[in-house]
Amino acid sequence: MKKNHSIIALCLILIFVVLACNLPNPQDTGPAVIPPTSTPLPPSATPAMLATATETPSPTPEPPTPTKEIFHSLIPSSSIKMGKLILDVVSADTAAEKRAPYGDSYDINRFERPFLQDMTYVADLDIASFNLGYDEKFFYVSIELVGTDPNNDIGIDYAVEFDIDADGFGDRVIVARPPYSPNWSVDNVQVLEDTNRDTGGLSGERAEAPLPGDGYDTVIFDGGRGAEDDPDLAWVRVNAGDKATVQFAFKRSFAGTKFMYGVLADGGPRSVADLDYVDRFTEEEAGSPVRGQPNYPLKALYGVDNVCREVFGFTGTQQEPQRCSPIK
Repeated sequence: MKKNHSIIALCLILIFVVLACNLPNPQDTGPAVIPPTSTPLPPSATPAMLATATETPSPTPEPPTPTKEIFHSLIPSSSIKMGKLILDVVSADTAAEKRAPYGDSYDINRFERPFLQDMTYVADLDIASFNLGYDEKFFYVSIELVGTDPNNDIGIDYAVEFDIDADGFGDRVIVARPPYSPNWSVDNVQVLEDTNRDTGGLSGERAEAPLPGDGYDTVIFDGGRGAEDDPDLAWVRVNAGDKATVQFAFKRSFAGTKFMYGVLADGGPRSVADLDYVDRFTEEEAGSPVRGQPNYPLKALYGVDNVCREVFGFTGTQQEPQRCSPIK
């Protein structure tokens, strides 16, 4: 009997313990409650919409700087009287043999190199003749090429060099770069000058490489767009006639009344900063277009044809450096 009472007491104790475990904890506050945001989001808002709403707006792009419009008050004539024709050596007849016939005299800065480095002939590099004419406002220098396409795909620069004081050192150059138009244009025309007298090396004529130098170093005209440019100073056009495959026009005030001038076709180095080339490249580096010469074929100095320099406005001594021989 006493044993039964003990069992009953033990059962009552267990019941009280179980009930005590299920009583609410005074520190139990229940599930956490998230307070509403100050601005509730619409049910349809998505993460992408939220990202877009917080992105910083892109700055408004700056409008492009407008190209300066050029106004011309003086345009060269379309009909020009040709001056005295000066002939140059051409390589058309020996082109199939991959050689120049003669006329390339490296020691005196005379090039007959209308060839690529593999000796492929380029007729649009080959100068046949040049001449100078003028009217009241402009001088005109015309270059006759063997070829008829100055816009050849290789890219050819044409130039007129001026020796103002007849000492063999180039003083100024007008250089034109493709593309070319049959109409007079100042586009892609630059005029540069040599401010430190280094275009002719030491002697003004002889090959003296390797010498340092920066050739024609200062731009004084750049397509008529510079702040100080005379927009009418220098022009170029192409295919103006049989003896004018490339034709330059420049104001008479530009070169004065006495000067020497020569022309250049350049599809190789195309760097007026390296003129004269005979003072920058040694003859071994340059190569030769004359078969049988030790430096044949062409190497670093290819695709170049120039001429002797003709005089205008004076007689001189006939011994000026790089001067054309007088016609007997």
